[in-house]
Amino acid sequence: MLGNGLRSLIFAGFLLNLPGLAFAQAELKVRDLCRLKGQEENVLQGVGFVVGLKGTGDGDGNKPMMRALAGALQKLGAPVASDADGRLVEKEMANAKNVAMVFVTVKIPPSGAEQGDTITCTVSATHAKSLEGGTLLLTHLLGPRADRPETFALAQGPVVVEDRRLPTTAKVVNGCKIERPIRTAFTLDDKITLVLDPDHASFTTSQYLEDAINDFLRPGSRSFSRSGPAVSGDGNLVARAIDQTHIEVRIPPAYRERPVQFVSLVLDIDIVNLQSSRRVVINEREGTVIIGADVLVAPVAISHKNQLSISTRTPISGEFVGVSSRDGANVPATLQNLVDALNVLNVATEDKIAIIKTLKRQGNLYGEVIFE
Repeated sequence: MLGNGLRSLIFAGFLLNLPGLAFAQAELKVRDLCRLKGQEENVLQGVGFVVGLKGTGDGDGNKPMMRALAGALQKLGAPVASDADGRLVEKEMANAKNVAMVFVTVKIPPSGAEQGDTITCTVSATHAKSLEGGTLLLTHLLGPRADRPETFALAQGPVVVEDRRLPTTAKVVNGCKIERPIRTAFTLDDKITLVLDPDHASFTTSQYLEDAINDFLRPGSRSFSRSGPAVSGDGNLVARAIDQTHIEVRIPPAYRERPVQFVSLVLDIDIVNLQSSRRVVINEREGTVIIGADVLVAPVAISHKNQLSISTRTPISGEFVGVSSRDGANVPATLQNLVDALNVLNVATEDKIAIIKTLKRQGNLYGEVIFE
């Protein structure tokens, strides 16, 4: 049982939650919740060789490397022995310990890339012990579809091992040169598709965005008339929620020739009064607990290790310290209210996590709990 002095401290910790002292909601826009379909990161990849190693290459009779190296040398015009049937004598490459066969990958940003752009690429060894001090030979990077082996970029240059604990992975800084433009289309059949971020995807949010976009783009809307020419309506909704993740938006006739301007308008639409997700994210390894604003706790009494007794019930028993909600006795307390009380009591993080786990397991916590 806790004394009246400590009880006063707990209620003082909730003063910032009283009506009139709430913090102003940060301004959100559509771009903060979703991305444009077609604007995704792509990966190019290829197989190459790193040379100039200090005996840390493949060697040891690595047959895939021996075959690949013999074939590469032959294509470059180097003399490679062959048998009576014309097959390359691969065993000559068995002791090539200064050479390593590697996978080369490069990530193309969602905005695409133009011919001549240079991007840093990653080099990963298949068998070598270390790539430190090596140089990547000219490597063709294919992508991103395996059924269309087209060369989009070339990579070469000195490799840099960034982490000595992982010497088999390295980078070639600005070593990838784009040879063909990589452009990502964002319109299809005079439509764009918004894709909600996984952390925000829900039927409620998808429907909310449909309504917000239609309200902003409706013919005669003040917001829209200030941003550009009016949209000629045909009685159909401009935006339509497909599912909990995708919202399809038709490009109005006035913007068919200017899709970039239309996309800019849609992504800059203000979002107000969006319902926050009831979610708790717990990282036990780091001792971190992140709580959504609307995660509620049922009326319960909590006693933990005989060191604290807290109640979210009304009325409050004399043996428990009360946790009040910010909206009054008829509204359930939030998990944030409870954690604030535990903070005042200097409860250890592992004990807070144990309490949250128990509340969820007993069905007394209304929200999603994610463990990382």
